[in-house]
Amino acid sequence: MDATILHADLDSFYASVEQLLEPSLLGRPIAVGGGVVLAASYEAKAFGVRGGMPGRRAKELCPQLIFVGGHFNEYQRLGDAAIKILDDYTPLVERISIDEAFADVAGTAHLFGPPAVIAETVRRRVRQEIGLPISVGVARTKHLAKIASQVAKPDGLCVVDPATEIEFLHHLPVELMWGVGPATKARLEAMGVTTIGQLAATPGQSLERLLGPAASEKLRALAFNRDPRVIETDRRARSAGAQSALGKKVATDKIVRPTLRHLADRIGSRLRAKSLAGSRITVRVRWADLSAVTHSVTLDAPVSATSTLTDVAEELVREVLLAHPEEACISLLAISVSHLELQPVLQLEFSLGLGDEARRPGSRRGASRWMADKAMDKVRGRFGWEAIGYGSVVLEGRKLVPDAFRELAEKEL
Repeated sequence: MDATILHADLDSFYASVEQLLEPSLLGRPIAVGGGVVLAASYEAKAFGVRGGMPGRRAKELCPQLIFVGGHFNEYQRLGDAAIKILDDYTPLVERISIDEAFADVAGTAHLFGPPAVIAETVRRRVRQEIGLPISVGVARTKHLAKIASQVAKPDGLCVVDPATEIEFLHHLPVELMWGVGPATKARLEAMGVTTIGQLAATPGQSLERLLGPAASEKLRALAFNRDPRVIETDRRARSAGAQSALGKKVATDKIVRPTLRHLADRIGSRLRAKSLAGSRITVRVRWADLSAVTHSVTLDAPVSATSTLTDVAEELVREVLLAHPEEACISLLAISVSHLELQPVLQLEFSLGLGDEARRPGSRRGASRWMADKAMDKVRGRFGWEAIGYGSVVLEGRKLVPDAFRELAEKEL
């Protein structure tokens, strides 16, 4: 197979947009945000400033750091315009976030030239027409194309020859792999695995004991560039999720419940807007050392009511905390709802005195929750998100991350 998959990724997108809108910021270390760094320019990253970092810490690392508020409408407009340029060269475009997309140009090379030429043309047009830097990776698979675009940064092009792709892949750091986050990276480092080649050479049983059967099998396949995924032009999220970074907080009810309520409110409103509901609820608890635990439950019926999602998530988090009494502090909470189904109307059901009736969407209590949420959705649709909410949600530092920024990061359902 030829290398025909492109991964296009706008460089330090939010910060680059701010520098585009205000040329005096070019070449200077800037951060979008305030109390929390939402995004940082390359100049700021050189000092160790990273997204999600407290603003105070970022200022300590880089005293000359300039904070900017963020132009969220411009992010959407410019992101759309940049990704749309790919549409001029192939109908097979899969957008995976506001600032990155895959494209397969196998069928259009006779019109526009080899994949490398198309990639360079896209880069030039994005720079000339939009004014933003973009890095593009070209490879035989989606996974390798994404890695290549990271290698190409900043503002570069990397084409991986299929004849030498394993050699190219195996000398790279393991954290470039899709699915290797800080916690997995730390586990692999503890056993001496720092490159993709070392991971590929690690016995399967050792990886399985460390990461579990599913994750180890997936990573070993990717380490040899075995990735059968194709471009999905009508890609939609198979789940809805939200997360909240907390710094380092003691896991008290005062912290946990309002945070979960806010996350459930964001997820539930998105599901109801698309007439969707989900039956599998997963929580993720990240500890102070950045290791994390996930815990899930599958309900008998799909739900989308905020209070029901909150109750289930709180029970799951409580079980995680009880199972890890040695962990005093948490740094992040997340909720994800999957196994999504269309729920255009709510099917009511008779009360049978079952123990889980409070969680059943068609029970008296479940229906009341759903109807209350629908009423809130209408008010918010007319007057904005802040017009109405749950009185129990009092999140310390919630305003540090604007809701407009959260919406940009959420996958389309």
